[in-house]
Amino acid sequence: MYTENAVQDALRFAKATASNLLARFAPAAYVRLTQQTGRGAGEDRPEDIAAYFERCFADYRQQAGVAEGDTGAWLQGRRVLEYGPGDILGTALLFHAHGAAEVECVDRFPLQQVSAKNAAVYRALIECLPEPARTRARNAFVVAGDPASGLRPEAVRYRVTPDGLAARPGAFDLIVSRAVLEHVNSLEATLRDVATCLRPGGISVHNVDLRSHNLDRYRPFDFLTWPEPLYRLMYSHKGFPNRWRPDAYRAILRGVPLVLRAMEPTGRIAADDVERIRPRVARHLRGASADDLAWTGFWMRLEAPGAAP
Repeated sequence: MYTENAVQDALRFAKATASNLLARFAPAAYVRLTQQTGRGAGEDRPEDIAAYFERCFADYRQQAGVAEGDTGAWLQGRRVLEYGPGDILGTALLFHAHGAAEVECVDRFPLQQVSAKNAAVYRALIECLPEPARTRARNAFVVAGDPASGLRPEAVRYRVTPDGLAARPGAFDLIVSRAVLEHVNSLEATLRDVATCLRPGGISVHNVDLRSHNLDRYRPFDFLTWPEPLYRLMYSHKGFPNRWRPDAYRAILRGVPLVLRAMEPTGRIAADDVERIRPRVARHLRGASADDLAWTGFWMRLEAPGAAP
């Protein structure tokens, strides 16, 4: 195993393993203690968080190849699934506001909550919408126009499942996720869930973040050098990166009834940094090319075979 300070890494292993046990046996307590949001850090004002969700929505539309002026026609009557929405269902609310007939959010951790801050984010989102999307968004809550009352499940439904999977065969026209697939315990199971849940001709758009999520110790991407058994003891129940590189996604998709329409990197680390860690990566990652090891993330668009209804 690669290390530059064995004592420091042993201490890191002990602490991470203890918190992993907490996440396994008391996930709600773990979420409260770590204050996870599903978005990462960096946003404070409700307007800033609302702007983040607006960017997410715009990214999905663009990745799906839909012009801004065609958003309403694209979503009218469609059924949408979002994996791992975090504590605020902002993107889901925007899908509903712009015409989606059903929006479901599924998560592995119980992150979603109603709080004063989250209600303020929903209000900021509503204020930025034109009519008739604004009215649809206001009516998405139990008490129309009052985000503190919570979202109506008929508008936006939220579910927590042990594996974060939806398991609703042929139920959705569009499936999306942002910075989620790199956290799932079983990438193959999740991609098969996408294939199961999509209707014929439906599409799925995913943004995958391959960065270390602050797990690097000494060098860029050296979190890839932990032996897999040790890494799983530290992080398997906490939603931390599963470390799979782009080659694993391609390999799984060759055996899943989905068509890979696009897979484009969003950034790369330097070639010198790749060469420093490449000989030391965990055994199951050694089949990845130098280019795949360099990717810091990517957009992926998938399609279910068959004609759209």
